[in-house]
Amino acid sequence: MNEALTLLSFGDLGWGDAIALGTVVTVSLALATLPFALIIGFLVALAKKSNEPSLKLAANIYTTIFRGLPELLTLFLVYFGVQIAILNGLRLIGVDTYVEVNSFVAGMVAMSLVSSAYMSEAFLSAFRGIPQGQYEGGHALGLRHGQTLMLVIFPQLIRLALPALGNSWLILLKDTALVSVIGLSDLMRETGIAARVTKEAFLFFGIACLIYLVLAMISSVGLSWTERWSKRGDTAR
Repeated sequence: MNEALTLLSFGDLGWGDAIALGTVVTVSLALATLPFALIIGFLVALAKKSNEPSLKLAANIYTTIFRGLPELLTLFLVYFGVQIAILNGLRLIGVDTYVEVNSFVAGMVAMSLVSSAYMSEAFLSAFRGIPQGQYEGGHALGLRHGQTLMLVIFPQLIRLALPALGNSWLILLKDTALVSVIGLSDLMRETGIAARVTKEAFLFFGIACLIYLVLAMISSVGLSWTERWSKRGDTAR
């Protein structure tokens, strides 16, 4: 017991500092990815419900690709593919140098692409749950289409999409563990290093499990509060 506490302590003798830093990186990556995933997912959902066939086709292709590819493969394609593209582009203009893509940015881009594909389906389902009369009511009040969308439809859309978006957030939080394979010092990578160095795999991976569970529990509490807050104007039946 004392040995385990020493290994998990902060300072030169323990791995507490590294694990804490890895946890911060994990949460930072998830929080940095979330806004981009939400915005892209919303735009893709708009394209899917558009009357323009080309937009609808492009949105369907987008979601098919990033929902069909494994998240790890998407991460590799972004991390190595962008790096190769930059190198080839520089060689075309006569610049011969080495470029390395930042692993945090690569992870954020890859996770945004994957998460937005799923979030677009949440937004699309929410769009379908809003009666057509809401659009007609906005137009009857003299609102333009954009104003109707933002002032009338969007608040209802968020409320309807929140449960599915909450699930997408929890999946995103767990998927951040994949970025450890491209060298980002997240929670999974730091606990993996500690497990290999100390030969205490069960201890450190068990700690990683507990931390992910705590993060999920905190997220669940936050999501439950957000859902209750979004329904504060509902009248009791």
